[in-house]
Amino acid sequence: MAALLLCLFALASGGAMADTGEDGGVSRYVDPFIGTSNFGTTNPGAVCPHGMMSVSPFNVMGSELNAYDKDSRWWSTPYAKENRFFTGYSHVNLSGVGCPELGALLVMPTTGELQVDYRLYGSTYTDERAEPGYYTNTLTAHGVKTEVTATPRTSAERYTFPAGRSHILLNLGEGLTNETGAFVRKVSDTEIEGMRLLGTFCYNPQAVFPVYFVLRVSKTPEESGYWKKQRPMTGVEAEWTPDNGTYKLYTRYGRTMAGDDIGYWFSFDTEEGEQIEVRMGVSFVSIENARENLDTEQRGLDFDAIRAAAAARWESDLSKVRVSGGTEEQRTVFYTALYHALIHPNVLNDVNGEYPLMENDGTGKVKEGETRYTVFSLWDTYRNLHQLVTLLFPDRQEDMARSMIGIYKEWGWMPKWELYGRETFTMEGDPAIPVITDTWLKGLRDFDIETAYEAFVKSATTPGALNRMRPDADPYIERGYIPLGVYAADLSGDNAVSHALEYYVADHALSLLADALGRKEDARRFREASLGYRHYYCPEYGTLRPLMRDGSFYAPFNPRQGENFETAPGFHEGSAWNYTFYVPHDVEGLARLMGGKRKFVEKLQMVFDEGLYDPANEPDIAYAYLFSRFKGEEWRTQRTVDSLLARYYKAAPDGIPGNDDTGTMSAWAVFSMMGFYPDCPGEPWYTLTAPAFDRVEIALSPKLGGADKLVIEKRGEGYVRSVTLGGKRIDRFRVSHEELVRAGTLTFNCK
Repeated sequence: MAALLLCLFALASGGAMADTGEDGGVSRYVDPFIGTSNFGTTNPGAVCPHGMMSVSPFNVMGSELNAYDKDSRWWSTPYAKENRFFTGYSHVNLSGVGCPELGALLVMPTTGELQVDYRLYGSTYTDERAEPGYYTNTLTAHGVKTEVTATPRTSAERYTFPAGRSHILLNLGEGLTNETGAFVRKVSDTEIEGMRLLGTFCYNPQAVFPVYFVLRVSKTPEESGYWKKQRPMTGVEAEWTPDNGTYKLYTRYGRTMAGDDIGYWFSFDTEEGEQIEVRMGVSFVSIENARENLDTEQRGLDFDAIRAAAAARWESDLSKVRVSGGTEEQRTVFYTALYHALIHPNVLNDVNGEYPLMENDGTGKVKEGETRYTVFSLWDTYRNLHQLVTLLFPDRQEDMARSMIGIYKEWGWMPKWELYGRETFTMEGDPAIPVITDTWLKGLRDFDIETAYEAFVKSATTPGALNRMRPDADPYIERGYIPLGVYAADLSGDNAVSHALEYYVADHALSLLADALGRKEDARRFREASLGYRHYYCPEYGTLRPLMRDGSFYAPFNPRQGENFETAPGFHEGSAWNYTFYVPHDVEGLARLMGGKRKFVEKLQMVFDEGLYDPANEPDIAYAYLFSRFKGEEWRTQRTVDSLLARYYKAAPDGIPGNDDTGTMSAWAVFSMMGFYPDCPGEPWYTLTAPAFDRVEIALSPKLGGADKLVIEKRGEGYVRSVTLGGKRIDRFRVSHEELVRAGTLTFNCK
């Protein structure tokens, strides 16, 4: 039959259910090294689900003979699998991002003569291992076994030293951030406190913020002190740079040290196999809060207990989904993707509820039982990650919606790419609209939707000169499109078409929310605005094409320009082919412009056949699911998803196709392997595709108003002959969220 669907290949040997028990639970399938190569920019460090604290091995700075540096190969991560020169553990890190940031507060154990220059104390390492909430290695230059784990806001580190002179260093000068400056103060022989300045993410000079810390060691040192890089004492004026300074140890000074390249050292006489622990608490509010976080989350717990608690947190979250069948590699890919999807957004408030106000020097406080989140990489995550959090952890998604609304109340605008209370203005669009609309339309309503709606209308209608969210709003509002030459904010060039496409998706979501709230005229207005993409359609090329100020098409035009991240007028990090099908809210309308279903499908298939699809960037991430909008073509979705998973997602360091983008690429894999995908941001609908496993069981919260679980089964192999939802056969491959969570069962019957 014409509408047969191709099932994803899965092992039919009846593989064991991924379950808890003596086998170690589903966490055993997580490989934190996936994504640590091929620009995935994940790291294998210790972190709790959505944790403020993460502790990562830092190996992207090197010696003169082993010269890695933080900008080589565009590294925006503390760790790359192919690098081998360890210079400490960084505290508070980002996962999967494309710009360098955070990755500071480096703690390093060393032995022998005290050295405070990372080029001299750094080391290669062996015996590297990682699992959720834990990482370990052995430093070859020092003979030290290192182990780290974490609570949501603190770290615990255990270093096993050889006999002799040993040291623990806190380097406040190095890190990924482009910002500099820190201070550190001795509190007692075993405790120090201080601050490190972070920020300028993606080179926004105003997006600066401090992280405060308290660090304790478990043994009283024989000696301790500060260090600082000083200008060379040549006796004559000479040009000075950080690279030609010398490190000065302060052995008779014990108050406070401040500067750009400073640190603190503890020295011990250790016996063979002696263990010394380091505990660190952090806060983005104050030193006092960092100390309270440390005292509250670690009181009475030894290292092993903290490690066990972190592992238990991960097991609880990951086991929300249990799979059976498939191959060992598929289970590893799946659970590692779910793991990566649960790192960001992360907790911002301290244990006392305090957090830094958005774009404000003040301090806010959450209500008891609520959480303030940060790291809203929304241009990425609005497409699928928040939909995944909604499905598996609706309470957290409501907190995330409340956090975004709180940001608006404090700053006057919704977030676009928010980072620890600062707006970085990275990428484009108005992505909070589809996130909160999707959340509301799925029945999660414990937040102030009227204030959210006010914010959305403000960003959709405010003139460009006053609009922080849509700086090119004037021509968009007046003409329904943005011509070239209106706005360019970064090194990527003029991204007019990309900006407009994002606004169309946001305005469509806003129209749905307006309709649900009874604002019928607003619903009509914003729905009409969302169809402005038609201005860009060029019949000559069959693609979207930039427009000039006079309304004419840009020329000369090459729809393939922009491949491999080269600059292309009108498009951000992609070509016209990467963006032409990004009209998820009006697929049928776009098909009519292209001449009908057949031509639409042919062009979309050509994108995949000729390598024009970019698996490492967001605009075309849902393209495989567009085939299923046309009856008889659903099999292409199955075949393409199968191919993309097999080609780009592997149980290997390069097993993510590019930047994980705070879990977005991983969320794509999670949904695709479960058998359904949220194909249009803001619409509470999913397109079906056969799962990678024989059985998927998803535990559902009562908050979703449906069954207590959803069981997805694939019966037989080959092509899908029919699909049943809740025991009833359906003749379509797009289902609503309400249908799915109420059904209890979703079955793919293959021949």
